[in-house]
Amino acid sequence: MLSMVIAAASQPLLAWLMEPVVRDIFINKDETMLLLVPLAIMLIMVIGGGANFCQAVLMNWVGLRIVADLQIKTFSHILNLDLAFFRRTQTGKLIANLTSDSYLIRQATSSTLTSLVKDLLTVVFLVMLMFYENWRLALVVFFVFPLAAWPISVLGKRMRSVVSITQGEIGVLTNLVSETVQGVRHVKAYSMEQREVRRAEKVINGLFSLYMRATRTRALTTPLMEILGGVAIAVVIWYGGSQVIDGITDPGAFFALFTALLLAYRPIRSIANLNATLQEGLAAAQRVFSVLDEAPKILEVDGAGPLLAPDGPVKFDKVKFGYTPGVRALHGISLQVEAGQTAALVGPSGAGKSTILNLIPRFYDVDEGAVFIGSQAIKTVSIGSLRESIALVSQDVVLFDDTIKANIAYGRSGATDEEIVEAAKLAAADDFIGRLSRGYDTFVGERGAKLSGGERQRIAIARALLKNAPILLLDEATASLDAESEREFQDALSVLKKGRTTLVIAHRLATVRSADQIYVLDGGRVVESGSHEHLIGLRGLYSRLYSLQFSEGSK
Repeated sequence: MLSMVIAAASQPLLAWLMEPVVRDIFINKDETMLLLVPLAIMLIMVIGGGANFCQAVLMNWVGLRIVADLQIKTFSHILNLDLAFFRRTQTGKLIANLTSDSYLIRQATSSTLTSLVKDLLTVVFLVMLMFYENWRLALVVFFVFPLAAWPISVLGKRMRSVVSITQGEIGVLTNLVSETVQGVRHVKAYSMEQREVRRAEKVINGLFSLYMRATRTRALTTPLMEILGGVAIAVVIWYGGSQVIDGITDPGAFFALFTALLLAYRPIRSIANLNATLQEGLAAAQRVFSVLDEAPKILEVDGAGPLLAPDGPVKFDKVKFGYTPGVRALHGISLQVEAGQTAALVGPSGAGKSTILNLIPRFYDVDEGAVFIGSQAIKTVSIGSLRESIALVSQDVVLFDDTIKANIAYGRSGATDEEIVEAAKLAAADDFIGRLSRGYDTFVGERGAKLSGGERQRIAIARALLKNAPILLLDEATASLDAESEREFQDALSVLKKGRTTLVIAHRLATVRSADQIYVLDGGRVVESGSHEHLIGLRGLYSRLYSLQFSEGSK
């Protein structure tokens, strides 16, 4: 703050020195002052320059630190929100919040801290000098620039509105690019390149129009300040010059005031232009804080304790659930997976199989009924201890842009290389990893793009195996494996399942024949349950699905 005050004070000091320049040097021909005044100007410039450097670096550090902390807080908050939030929120919007919105906030924060305060102090000091030199003339100047307050305020509100819309469209563009690049294989397969280009062109042209609106709004500030500045200068020359001619005002005092006016013009114009930047930052901050205002609905109850019996049975008791209000995905589901046993969920698409798996780790909370592990309702235990006891392998495999080793170890921090390799062997992944040039240190690319679908699936399986959790959830975990790899995985799975409670979703019914219990779902209800042989004997939905798959497989 001290450096900012020094930097601001250097400007009126320079203006004040115009008085001895005119009076003592030009009029009185004082040779001593001819030496002292230039030295004083040089000293003021050096001190002012150093103060400007210090305040710019320090205030920028403060501004950048504030925004960096905000980005970290926003990212952390997003990760702690429920899956329901991600179902209704575009990925592009969240990316824009952390990138372009944060950039605008950074610009506004840095500019406000480094420019606004210093420029305001500079104007205040210069106005004080003007009143000191000639208060009547200073009053004339003082009442000219406030006339700009109303139009600048109007322009600021318009800028804020335009920026808010623009940032929303940036989120749309980010989302469009993301989904198009991720789905580029399908784009090319269906020859839809031109359609996607047209979609992008429409959004980009919309952004172009919005940017031009913002540019015009921002540009209006400059001519406004030029006109007012011209009026102020003209009034000062006319009124001040007449006072000098009449002998009322000293020429040195007039030139000191006139110099102060000229020096004040730049910071006043800077403050006016800064309003647009500030409005951009406020619009961006509003979007970021709208995310921070989102509260997770999956919360721990007061006094939630650890899961006491993670190796106990998993039970659904009359569970009802819907992703959207009024639309049920599950209708009074009751089922139980005994400790250490394997249960399979089968049925047509949309029957509610994956929904049941999503409720066990509390990705969502049930609307009615309860889910138990052992004797504890999962709502009464801490979320951390619950999820530490569960390993999940989904058909939608997600790998991170890191090494194979890091992706496998994602399931358990601190795992040794030997444990990672052992998990890969059990998942039938060690052979293909060994054939890669860098082995386990090979980077898999974004979402595992450098690996095949089957290879990605095996890495995900190895991740779950390494976690070694007492509850294992497999959602079409073998969907991308070939017959030989699936057989190897089933062999490993038979060893892994010993002593673990396993819930399996599989569309290929031949893979769940050995399950201890099979639940057949249809329309969010359990319509049949029992062993494979029992269900075949019922000649119901399971028998029809099995016969259909068997007949298709034999063709």
